[in-house]
Amino acid sequence: MDRAVAEAARELLAERGYAGLTVDAVAARAGVGKAAIYRRYATRQEMIFAAVVHGLDLETPADTGSFRGDLGALLGDIAARLVAPPPGVVPGLFADLHADPALAARFTGSFVATERRCVSDVLDRAVARGELPSRPDPAVAHALLIGPVFAWLFLLAEDHDRLDGLVRAAAEAAAVALGASPLGTSP
Repeated sequence: MDRAVAEAARELLAERGYAGLTVDAVAARAGVGKAAIYRRYATRQEMIFAAVVHGLDLETPADTGSFRGDLGALLGDIAARLVAPPPGVVPGLFADLHADPALAARFTGSFVATERRCVSDVLDRAVARGELPSRPDPAVAHALLIGPVFAWLFLLAEDHDRLDGLVRAAAEAAAVALGASPLGTSP
Protein backbone atom coordinates (compact mmCIF):
# COMPACT_ATOMS: atom_id res chain seq x y z
CA MET A 1 0.00 0.00 0.00
CA ASP A 2 2.78 2.47 0.87
CA ARG A 3 4.31 2.05 -2.58
CA ALA A 4 0.94 2.56 -4.31
CA VAL A 5 0.24 5.72 -2.29
CA ALA A 6 3.70 7.14 -2.96
CA GLU A 7 3.44 6.40 -6.68
CA ALA A 8 -0.04 7.93 -6.89
CA ALA A 9 1.10 11.04 -5.01
CA ARG A 10 4.09 11.51 -7.31
CA GLU A 11 1.97 11.09 -10.44
CA LEU A 12 -0.69 13.51 -9.22
CA LEU A 13 1.86 16.08 -8.14
CA ALA A 14 3.31 16.01 -11.65
CA GLU A 15 -0.17 16.37 -13.16
CA ARG A 16 -1.84 18.82 -10.76
CA GLY A 17 0.95 20.48 -8.78
CA TYR A 18 1.26 20.82 -5.03
CA ALA A 19 -1.83 22.95 -4.44
CA GLY A 20 -4.01 20.65 -6.56
CA LEU A 21 -3.14 17.40 -4.81
CA THR A 22 -5.77 15.95 -2.47
CA VAL A 23 -5.77 12.87 -0.28
CA ASP A 24 -9.02 11.83 -1.98
CA ALA A 25 -7.32 11.85 -5.38
CA VAL A 26 -4.31 9.91 -4.08
CA ALA A 27 -6.58 7.32 -2.45
CA ALA A 28 -8.57 6.88 -5.65
CA ARG A 29 -5.46 6.60 -7.85
CA ALA A 30 -3.77 4.18 -5.41
CA GLY A 31 -6.91 2.07 -5.02
CA VAL A 32 -7.00 2.45 -1.24
CA GLY A 33 -9.35 4.09 1.20
CA LYS A 34 -8.72 7.62 2.40
CA ALA A 35 -8.83 6.34 6.00
CA ALA A 36 -5.94 3.97 5.25
CA ILE A 37 -3.82 6.93 4.19
CA TYR A 38 -4.71 8.90 7.33
CA ARG A 39 -3.77 5.91 9.50
CA ARG A 40 -0.23 6.24 8.12
CA TYR A 41 0.03 10.02 7.71
CA ALA A 42 -1.65 12.57 9.95
CA THR A 43 -1.73 15.19 7.20
CA ARG A 44 -1.64 15.62 3.44
CA GLN A 45 1.76 17.30 3.80
CA GLU A 46 3.25 14.33 5.68
CA MET A 47 2.00 12.00 2.95
CA ILE A 48 3.53 14.21 0.25
CA PHE A 49 6.87 14.56 2.04
CA ALA A 50 7.10 10.80 2.59
CA ALA A 51 6.20 10.14 -1.05
CA VAL A 52 8.53 12.60 -2.75
CA VAL A 53 11.37 13.43 -0.37
CA HIS A 54 11.87 10.68 2.18
CA GLY A 55 9.89 8.68 4.62
CA LEU A 56 10.91 7.74 8.10
CA ASP A 57 13.07 4.98 6.66
CA LEU A 58 15.97 7.26 5.64
CA GLU A 59 19.12 5.32 6.49
CA THR A 60 22.55 6.47 7.56
CA PRO A 61 24.86 5.88 4.60
CA ALA A 62 27.39 3.09 4.77
CA ASP A 63 30.64 4.01 6.48
CA THR A 64 32.98 5.46 3.86
CA GLY A 65 35.95 5.42 6.22
CA SER A 66 36.13 9.20 6.61
CA PHE A 67 34.09 12.00 8.13
CA ARG A 68 34.15 13.97 4.88
CA GLY A 69 33.08 10.92 2.90
CA ASP A 70 30.25 10.16 5.31
CA LEU A 71 29.05 13.79 5.25
CA GLY A 72 29.19 13.84 1.46
CA ALA A 73 27.29 10.56 1.18
CA LEU A 74 24.57 11.69 3.58
CA LEU A 75 24.20 15.12 2.01
CA GLY A 76 24.26 13.64 -1.47
CA ASP A 77 21.41 11.32 -0.53
CA ILE A 78 19.34 14.15 0.98
CA ALA A 79 20.09 16.47 -1.96
CA ALA A 80 19.07 13.83 -4.51
CA ARG A 81 15.76 13.43 -2.72
CA LEU A 82 15.15 17.19 -2.72
CA VAL A 83 15.74 17.43 -6.47
CA ALA A 84 13.33 14.59 -7.29
CA PRO A 85 9.94 16.23 -6.52
CA PRO A 86 8.21 18.29 -9.21
CA PRO A 87 8.97 22.03 -9.04
CA GLY A 88 7.15 23.85 -6.27
CA VAL A 89 6.48 20.85 -4.07
CA VAL A 90 9.21 21.34 -1.44
CA PRO A 91 8.68 25.13 -1.17
CA GLY A 92 4.92 24.49 -0.86
CA LEU A 93 5.48 21.99 1.91
CA PHE A 94 7.70 24.38 3.81
CA ALA A 95 5.24 27.24 3.38
CA ASP A 96 2.56 25.04 4.96
CA LEU A 97 4.92 24.11 7.81
CA HIS A 98 5.67 27.76 8.49
CA ALA A 99 1.96 28.60 8.58
CA ASP A 100 0.93 25.80 10.95
CA PRO A 101 2.90 25.35 14.20
CA ALA A 102 1.23 22.01 14.97
CA LEU A 103 2.18 20.66 11.54
CA ALA A 104 5.72 22.01 11.97
CA ALA A 105 6.02 20.24 15.34
CA ARG A 106 4.87 16.91 13.83
CA PHE A 107 7.27 17.35 10.92
CA THR A 108 10.17 18.13 13.27
CA GLY A 109 9.35 15.15 15.46
CA SER A 110 9.29 12.76 12.53
CA PHE A 111 11.12 13.72 9.34
CA VAL A 112 13.65 16.14 10.84
CA ALA A 113 14.32 13.68 13.66
CA THR A 114 15.03 10.97 11.07
CA GLU A 115 17.59 13.15 9.27
CA ARG A 116 19.06 14.28 12.61
CA ARG A 117 19.56 10.63 13.64
CA CYS A 118 21.57 10.05 10.47
CA VAL A 119 23.65 13.17 11.12
CA SER A 120 24.27 11.99 14.69
CA ASP A 121 25.42 8.58 13.44
CA VAL A 122 27.94 10.24 11.10
CA LEU A 123 29.21 12.50 13.90
CA ASP A 124 29.59 9.55 16.27
CA ARG A 125 31.62 7.66 13.65
CA ALA A 126 33.94 10.64 13.21
CA VAL A 127 34.51 10.91 16.96
CA ALA A 128 35.15 7.15 17.22
CA ARG A 129 37.72 7.39 14.39
CA GLY A 130 39.43 10.37 16.07
CA GLU A 131 38.53 12.76 13.23
CA LEU A 132 36.64 15.04 15.62
CA PRO A 133 37.78 15.84 19.16
CA SER A 134 34.19 15.72 20.48
CA ARG A 135 30.66 15.33 19.18
CA PRO A 136 29.34 18.60 17.76
CA ASP A 137 25.73 19.62 18.21
CA PRO A 138 23.78 17.51 15.68
CA ALA A 139 21.35 20.38 15.05
CA VAL A 140 24.21 22.67 14.04
CA ALA A 141 25.75 19.97 11.86
CA HIS A 142 22.40 19.31 10.21
CA ALA A 143 21.90 23.01 9.44
CA LEU A 144 25.44 23.38 8.08
CA LEU A 145 24.84 20.46 5.73
CA ILE A 146 21.39 21.14 4.35
CA GLY A 147 21.44 24.94 4.39
CA PRO A 148 23.56 25.31 1.25
CA VAL A 149 21.48 22.72 -0.61
CA PHE A 150 18.22 24.49 0.26
CA ALA A 151 19.68 27.84 -0.77
CA TRP A 152 20.98 26.38 -4.05
CA LEU A 153 17.76 24.65 -5.02
CA PHE A 154 15.00 26.85 -3.62
CA LEU A 155 16.37 30.34 -3.05
CA LEU A 156 18.90 30.74 -5.83
CA ALA A 157 17.22 28.25 -8.22
CA GLU A 158 20.60 27.12 -9.51
CA ASP A 159 21.21 24.35 -11.99
CA HIS A 160 20.59 20.86 -10.58
CA ASP A 161 23.37 19.51 -12.78
CA ARG A 162 25.91 21.41 -10.67
CA LEU A 163 24.54 20.16 -7.35
CA ASP A 164 27.24 17.50 -6.92
CA GLY A 165 29.93 20.19 -6.72
CA LEU A 166 27.94 22.09 -4.13
CA VAL A 167 27.43 18.90 -2.08
CA ARG A 168 31.20 18.27 -2.03
CA ALA A 169 31.95 21.89 -1.07
CA ALA A 170 29.23 21.95 1.61
CA ALA A 171 30.42 18.66 3.12
CA GLU A 172 34.01 19.96 3.26
CA ALA A 173 32.95 23.30 4.76
CA ALA A 174 30.76 21.55 7.33
CA ALA A 175 33.57 19.15 8.26
CA VAL A 176 35.95 22.03 8.94
CA ALA A 177 33.31 24.11 10.74
CA LEU A 178 32.53 21.12 12.98
CA GLY A 179 36.14 20.66 14.03
CA ALA A 180 37.81 18.43 11.44
CA SER A 181 41.20 19.47 10.16
CA PRO A 182 41.11 21.16 6.73
CA LEU A 183 42.12 18.91 3.86
CA GLY A 184 45.87 18.65 3.51
CA THR A 185 46.59 19.35 7.18
CA SER A 186 47.29 16.99 10.03
CA PRO A 187 44.64 16.49 12.72
